[in-house]
Amino acid sequence: MHKDGIGPFKYFVGISSLDQIASRHDRVCVLNVLGGESKDVTPVGHVYSGGNVVFGTSPGRSGQWLKTSLGGIPVYNDVREGLENGHRFNCGVIYLPPSGARDGVAELIRVNPELRKIFIVTEKMSVHDSREIRAMGQQHGIDIFGGNSLGVADSWNEVRIGGALGGDNPREALRRGSIAIFSNSGNFTTTMATYLRMAGWGTTTLISSGKDLYIHFAAPEFAYCLANDMRSKAAVLYVEPGGHYELEATFTKPVVACVVGRWKSKLTRPVGHAGAMSGGDDDAGAKERWFMEKFEVDGVFTPERPIFSRRGAVVTNIAHITHALTAVMQANACLPDFAPEGNLRLKPWFGSNMGLALPEELDLPVVEAMAPYGREIARLNRQLGAAFPRQSMKDASGASQMDAATQVTTLNGVSVLDAAQHPFEANVALALLRQVGGPNDRALINTLVGESLNLHGTPMLAAAQAAREAGNAPNAVLAAAVSIAGPRQFEGTRRLVRLLLEEFVHAGLTSVLDDGFDLSSVQASAENRALFVSDTPDPRADALIEGVEARGAKAPFVRWLKTLPGHPTHDAARAAIAASLAWGPLMRKRISPLTAEALPWWMHLFGVMIGASVDAAAHAPESFCGYPNETLIREASLGTVACTALTGRDGDPDALFAFQMLIGLLLSNGPGTITAQGAKGAVSSDGPESPERVQLNKAMLGFLTHCGYAHGGNGYEGIAFLIDRFEPTGLADPGDRDHGIDLAALAKTYANAYKDYKAEKKEAGSSGFQKIPGVNHPVFKDKPVNTDPREAHVRELAEKRGEYNVFHDFYHAVVQALFEAGVSRNVYCVNVDALLSALLLKLLWVPFRSGEIGRDRLETAAFTIFLYARMLGCAAEADDHMNRGRDMDTRTPASKCAFVS
Repeated sequence: MHKDGIGPFKYFVGISSLDQIASRHDRVCVLNVLGGESKDVTPVGHVYSGGNVVFGTSPGRSGQWLKTSLGGIPVYNDVREGLENGHRFNCGVIYLPPSGARDGVAELIRVNPELRKIFIVTEKMSVHDSREIRAMGQQHGIDIFGGNSLGVADSWNEVRIGGALGGDNPREALRRGSIAIFSNSGNFTTTMATYLRMAGWGTTTLISSGKDLYIHFAAPEFAYCLANDMRSKAAVLYVEPGGHYELEATFTKPVVACVVGRWKSKLTRPVGHAGAMSGGDDDAGAKERWFMEKFEVDGVFTPERPIFSRRGAVVTNIAHITHALTAVMQANACLPDFAPEGNLRLKPWFGSNMGLALPEELDLPVVEAMAPYGREIARLNRQLGAAFPRQSMKDASGASQMDAATQVTTLNGVSVLDAAQHPFEANVALALLRQVGGPNDRALINTLVGESLNLHGTPMLAAAQAAREAGNAPNAVLAAAVSIAGPRQFEGTRRLVRLLLEEFVHAGLTSVLDDGFDLSSVQASAENRALFVSDTPDPRADALIEGVEARGAKAPFVRWLKTLPGHPTHDAARAAIAASLAWGPLMRKRISPLTAEALPWWMHLFGVMIGASVDAAAHAPESFCGYPNETLIREASLGTVACTALTGRDGDPDALFAFQMLIGLLLSNGPGTITAQGAKGAVSSDGPESPERVQLNKAMLGFLTHCGYAHGGNGYEGIAFLIDRFEPTGLADPGDRDHGIDLAALAKTYANAYKDYKAEKKEAGSSGFQKIPGVNHPVFKDKPVNTDPREAHVRELAEKRGEYNVFHDFYHAVVQALFEAGVSRNVYCVNVDALLSALLLKLLWVPFRSGEIGRDRLETAAFTIFLYARMLGCAAEADDHMNRGRDMDTRTPASKCAFVS
């Protein structure tokens, strides 16, 4: 028993007070000083402590230096070499791996008789090694801290040894005061110091004890040194489950104990800091009871139910520490060390409600951040749009990803199943603005793309028609037109978009939907204003501006154009509409200014591809597919026009729904799809690190040349399968539930015929036979009834809408009939390819039955709708690669290539 009545100690050598743990007289040697953790935190502690690290060791690196603002820390191969070069130290810090920590301690003790303290940062050391370390320390009169520790710090002495307490700027968290901290968690040591400072309490000595199974300087030693430290009036402990150290500690000063880990009692193995076994007598519940007995309280302190005594309080939430400490210290007639510096309420430094109206309790006001963070945040707020880091995009994408379990792809965070429920033009916005387009976005997109649909009299239409008449597939026809839609005509537009964004961000525009925005606040110079106008009217510009107004779209950039003296140019009108489209995503930092500048070109390319997909006869001087040019710009939706271009007739609501469903489902099939790789490869080869050189039409060419009859045009296989079954039935309307066809009998007839076909193939010794298109899937199998969740989702959606599709229904009858005929051991799934075939054939059945279109046109239509959808998904991939990629980063290394003989 010590004379102070603190209690017996198993381990105690030289330190008798907290003020002796870290002082300005201590000199430090760091083992593995150039290791990954040490090289970051040692310089900070060295500078904070006035230069207390005399040298470090790193085998094989003798002669190197660890840079700090106070000068370099010399590095030697071992401790003896440092001593032989005249250095002296009394503290050693261990950053070695677990297997080397014991030997590092032995080296320090063996060669340096002046050694008095060792701080072990290493975690997960074996109990055997820890016991040997303890024995060596006891034998040679050395105090040991750790392992698994972030070291110690002293706010009075401004010293930090062996870790990262206080973070990168220790003076922010470690303010001189009267409270000592002892914590099983290193990071929470700093957090608690910050919380205390906010409530007016400073700190004395802070000890990160670590939470390995074996703690060297533990709660009993801390309690003894706390009692003898005249600076410390009280202490805060952060305690985790595991070990009996706290039970053996006797405190003579007030203590607030934060005991955590109640949830760990439900587990059967250690978690977090090692040693928190459940079900023992040292779990969180037991430790709470130990401290309640020490403090003579009967419950846990909360602000709503403050239970405490003069001895202390127990809390289970770190946020309650300051409330409990203040209450305990008031009971001991002690006031805080200084005026509180704030509170623990959430005070966001920046925020965005993403356009949502939040209730008052959730809509936290943004406050000015402390230096130096406030300056950095202000600089970020002046930055318009996102800035994506450049990285290798080989086999990677920031636009799309596929869920391996469901096979559902997401594009810019929206699943294709959800995208299928939105109009075509809304998915144009999804591809490039990274959000599903709302009514205003759709109006602007319809105007901008609508202008480019009619290709009458252009070389693009001539090239497309020549390719078509030469017998090319739809992708090659579109490629002929796209190759001509080059960058030159958009150079001026991109420059004007850039100017508009700069001028309006300085003017303080927050939302394009703000009708009250004062256009006079846009202080563009006369020289810049002159770039947007000419002396003579431009009919194309006037048509676009009138289109925006006719659609009722909000476009402050277009309104500003109309205030300028002179006539807006075509480039200016396109730029103003694009800037209005991009502004919201830019403000929310979803897209970059680079994407915004490219929008007019993208919209033109989409219009060209849709326009080139139909015969030249559909393009007249004043109309496209029967839609007057004025209607295309002022009224018509892109989805309606594209559906007409595909089918050759105006679509009814059911047909339009089927069309938009197909577009959404086909947007993307994940980052590894061939078409996406083609688009990204084109961007990669142009050089995205100089994005102004990237030719967007070439990215579309990359997509178009990477699809064909096996990928893109294979949708016709399912359509041909359905035609063969239904053409003899005389089906009039595939959307009529009363179609009068016995689907079960039709499916049974096919299943039996297919069974006979397989038997004949086997008898002939052939292992290969024709698969049924749209049936089965390698991922969704091996259950009694298999389901493709993509197909099931659409089927449920159609049922909710009250829609019917006999082709879709027939596919389900087929998989059931195959099972009943013994062709399959379970019920195959109807996969998404079957769904696409059923939707498209329903869309085209009436013109097919009437003879307006033949089977060749059906095949072309199946291919074309794939191109309509995938051009959006590939534009998203190309834009993502243009913003993130590195030059030529899609190449396959030569070492991974193979020669096939």
